[in-house]
This record gives sequence, structure tokens and C-alpha cells, in this order.
Amino acid sequence: MLSKLLLALSFLLIGVTIQAQQPLRRAFQPANVVYTVPYGNNSKAGLYAQANDAKIYYEVYGKGQPIVLLHGGLFGSTVEMTDFIDKLKDKFQVIAISTRGHGKSEIGNKPLTLEQRATDAMAVLNAVTRDSVIVIGFSDGGYSAYKLAAMYPNRVKKMIVMGAGELRPGLREFNFTAKQAMAMDKPFWDQQLKLMPEPNRLEYMFAQVANCYNNVTVGKELLGMIKCPVLVMAGDGDEGNPVERVVSAGRFIPKHQICIIPNTGHGCFLENFPAAWASAEPFLLSGATK
Repeated sequence: MLSKLLLALSFLLIGVTIQAQQPLRRAFQPANVVYTVPYGNNSKAGLYAQANDAKIYYEVYGKGQPIVLLHGGLFGSTVEMTDFIDKLKDKFQVIAISTRGHGKSEIGNKPLTLEQRATDAMAVLNAVTRDSVIVIGFSDGGYSAYKLAAMYPNRVKKMIVMGAGELRPGLREFNFTAKQAMAMDKPFWDQQLKLMPEPNRLEYMFAQVANCYNNVTVGKELLGMIKCPVLVMAGDGDEGNPVERVVSAGRFIPKHQICIIPNTGHGCFLENFPAAWASAEPFLLSGATK
């Protein structure tokens, strides 16, 4: 009798494990897109690093030159970087970070700033490697990448930044709420809330992001400090980051390259990954700098 109970329990636990490791979906994921690896909730690759007042979750794949992936904010998640992880993990060591307050990372209690984002990323880097790294960042992750490279120039070898143009207070109004987000893609948020260590603080996270970006300046002073080569990428239809502001940001960076992908919006690499990869791959593999 006992053996039958133990056998039944083992099957139950296996079922729970499989359920927990099912692939996640990114926000607004099209029905024809299916992911097979549970990026952002992969127990085989997941680890935590302590960054001041929060534990930051990250996953590591492959070996070689380290590449750090920083996803977007609010609707952002590690799974949105799936195409990059799949392309990179056979040749590079991929370090995919879940931003503070997103996915399985804690949010802590200190006000959100780009400096905090950068120090969070550095806590993860120091836990994984002492080498200099390549950084790929999208939107919030792109702004975090700018700050990371400016603060730690000896640790960042080159970067690809997508959907992150020039910013200053008053240029855009960030006032999006968790309630609005939930109405736009409830299945995504139902999934994310199950991952979050403090799901009851979702609205707090949205407020922190809004406060940060309503008061931040990303311009010549910050971008001019970046010493490494940077490929700045954007969609020509990005309403939040118009081409003019993206190009302006890029030109403040001494060693810049600029890629504008036609017929795409803010998530240019999600809408046309082949085009994004066609520009990203030679930049990543080239030893030459501009």
C-alpha cells in the first residue's frame, strides 16, 4: 500500500515539475509563434544574484564570450529574447537577466533608477564572470545598457541597443498602469504573476518605472561616456522612440553604428528578427570597431 502511495506521489510531483517548466509566452505573442524552451523559468539554467536589496534571477546558456541580454520593461520578459538566445547559445555564453520586478526577480524597496538597473546587472556579471561582456538590450534594457557601459567601461566590450532613443523630462509622459496592461494581455500577466515573488506589488513596479522614465535624461552627457562600439537599432515605425531621437542618441556615442528596420515598430527584432539578426550577427562576430 505504501509503495503505491509513493508511486502516485512521484507521478504527481513529476506532473507539477512539467507544469512549472512549460514554455512561457511573451506579451502579445502571435498564435503562430510557439516556443519550446521555458526561458525565464528554466530550473536547469536559473540562478540568483544578490543585488543590494533584491535577488535578481538570471539564466546561463552555452560557453564562450559572455553576452548579457537585458529585456524590455513592464511588458518585457526573458522569453522575448528567445530568438537571440537560440541563435547565440551555441557560440557564446548567454546570460539572460530578468529585470528587477520582472519575472522571478525581486523588486526591493529602493527607487528605480538606471544606476540601479546597471548595478543589478553588474551583480549578475560578477557572479558569472570577470571577463568583459557584450550587451544586448531592448527598450528599458537598452537604457540600462547605456548606463552599464557608462558606469563600467572596462566590463563592456560592445553593445546592441534596440528601441532606446534620446530622453529628457517632458519629452514623453510615462503613466501606464498595471490595470491598463492587464486589460491589454491578461494571459501574459496571469503567467507573469505566477512567476513573481511578490505579485501583489505589480502596480508598485509600474509606478517605479513611470517615475524613473519621467525624470531621467539620456543624452550627450551619458551617451558620450560610452567607450565601446554600439549598434543602435530601431524600427522606423516606433512611435515612442521616433527615428530622429534614436539616430540622435546613436550619434552622441563615439563608436556608433545605426540600423533602422523598415515596417516595424518598437519591438523591431520581434517583428522582423531575420532583419535584426542580419545586422546583429556581423557586428557581434567582427573584431573590428568603427
